[in-house]
Amino acid sequence: MRIRKLSCIRFVSLAAVLLLAGLNFASLAQPDSKSNERIKRLLQKSPQADANNDGVLTLKEAKAFLQEQRTQQSNRVRERAKPTHADVKYGEHERHAIDLYLVESEQPTPLVIYIHGGGFVGGDKRGVSGGLVRSMQKAGISVAAIHYRFIKEYPFPAPFTDSARAVQFLRHHATKYNLDSIRFAATGGSAGAGISLWLATRDDMADPKSEDPVSRQSTRISCASVGGAQVSYDPRFWREIGLGKGLQHSSFPLMYGVSSDDPFEDPKKIAIAKACAPIEHITKDDSPVYFQYGVPDELSDKTSVGAVVHHPRHGQLFKKKADDLGIECHIQYPGGPKPTLSSEQFLIKHLTQTADAGSR
Repeated sequence: MRIRKLSCIRFVSLAAVLLLAGLNFASLAQPDSKSNERIKRLLQKSPQADANNDGVLTLKEAKAFLQEQRTQQSNRVRERAKPTHADVKYGEHERHAIDLYLVESEQPTPLVIYIHGGGFVGGDKRGVSGGLVRSMQKAGISVAAIHYRFIKEYPFPAPFTDSARAVQFLRHHATKYNLDSIRFAATGGSAGAGISLWLATRDDMADPKSEDPVSRQSTRISCASVGGAQVSYDPRFWREIGLGKGLQHSSFPLMYGVSSDDPFEDPKKIAIAKACAPIEHITKDDSPVYFQYGVPDELSDKTSVGAVVHHPRHGQLFKKKADDLGIECHIQYPGGPKPTLSSEQFLIKHLTQTADAGSR
């Protein structure tokens, strides 16, 4: 049984109830000896499910309890956390802004940087899951959520270079915000996933000789946990791997300032596409990665553009390269393998248990 995830946060309370009881809504649909036994186990684990306290958990009570648990957990995950510092500027553009959710600690804390999705044309740092913030803070990890410029006005590589600059800015001000500048991670979905993955693979963009102290900071991260990630934005790559239908997405023409039917032969645009493709940069000393996808591996003419854009084939191809290079890489999708770690456990492991995290 798989529990769906929202913004990389597992429904822990509900999952515990379901797993311990061996119970789900489908198993309640056709009452039999097995489902009756599961209901008994649910009553033992969660006596509060017996609404009238008569010592008997009815099918109606079990369903109502599970639904209430699901609703409460969903509300907790969706609830927005209040930033410690809002709209901290890391550049001159109005979208060069960061929200910080800091942990009170006597020691510098690790940091997870949330990068929002939205096809590079929309999205907001305030979309960071309250559940993500709380789960990280519980582990002693601070969270930052960033904005970047949109490709309607600033085509590729603007969203990527903006995000790298945000990482450098946070490192430069690590002491001010009590951050451990070595232990930085990135997370996000869709466009934010692609940027996070790019940060995990791209060679360090620090310029040690720069007169700008921020530019002298490293852009490297300890790990990346990504949802629905694309490993390249090169139209030729998408056609080669059988995902050409995804090019119908309205963002593609905006990425390089070309029309949707452009043959994509301009050397300058090809160079930009390669520069923005995480799979083009992967090397044996890269950071660990955790992939999550919400769509199965199946692909047909009926597969929607949205499903193709967020297809696990991207992560599968990346994982093959990562495995060959000896890089830790997990992938999860409906019907696919089951990682031994959750996305949160993965982040916590690499930010709190790895002494040399972030080093290359």
